[in-house]
Amino acid sequence: ETFREVAKSEISVLEEINSLDDDNRFACVRMLDWFDHDGHMCIVFERLGLSTFEFLQQNHFLPFSVDQIRHMAFQIFRAVCFLHRNKLTHTDLKPENILLVCSDYDLEFNDSTNRKQRKLRSLDVKVVDFGTATFDHEHHESLVSTRHYRAPEVILDLGWNQSCDVWSLGCVLMEFYLGRTLFPTHNSHEHLAMMEKVLGPIPSHLLKQTRKQQYVHNGRLNWEDQSPSNEHVRKHCKPLKVNCTQISQSAAAERLFHLLSCMLEYDVCKRITMEEALWHPFFSPMRNQKQQRS
Repeated sequence: ETFREVAKSEISVLEEINSLDDDNRFACVRMLDWFDHDGHMCIVFERLGLSTFEFLQQNHFLPFSVDQIRHMAFQIFRAVCFLHRNKLTHTDLKPENILLVCSDYDLEFNDSTNRKQRKLRSLDVKVVDFGTATFDHEHHESLVSTRHYRAPEVILDLGWNQSCDVWSLGCVLMEFYLGRTLFPTHNSHEHLAMMEKVLGPIPSHLLKQTRKQQYVHNGRLNWEDQSPSNEHVRKHCKPLKVNCTQISQSAAAERLFHLLSCMLEYDVCKRITMEEALWHPFFSPMRNQKQQRS
């Protein structure tokens, strides 16, 4: 019964998306039909390729290039901006929920890794899985998002809004850039410690407001640098700037790093919106292309 209710909720969201985006301008998956089969709600979708996670996995977790990330991110950001404009939060953005329209590829030899790697013929993508999508006026569950892409305000139980999607997409782009998860953990306390390692200290006013006071000591995150868990944090997490400049020092990578730092902002009031993100200099080449075509 629970699954039926979730499916019904997803169907109503998809019907809304289909009607609002009549001419299929935004990269949200299209629902073609739905039906009830022996008590199971079945949804018929357009046919798509692999998820971006599956493609990374099959490509030995070799990261995408900055140009590839820009092309995919522009489509994803436009899709999520369209949702936000229509008072809808996806709440579960992750590489598994971003599907390639077509996952055909060519094999190319990579000198740096000394092995063949897959190069996609098309970088067109679609956002899928609207099972937990929530309208602004609806009840907001206290816990949303898959662990690795969960925003700090959700972990600290401060309430959330559309900006939790922005945080999730910041984590997704970092995963595309690094070829690995930004915050590899299954524990909330350790997750917050990893955030501090990558992004610096969590602002004290957020720690003061949290209902999860077990994570706080003397106005700071209650985390011992000498604890055994900290070894895992140190091993897997480096400051954001180090992560970005270690791989590439190009001007495009610098702009990507700046955009990511605006998305991975602890304070919801200071975090960039999807609308603002689309006007970030990182996307200038995409906007110019769009203008030339029109």
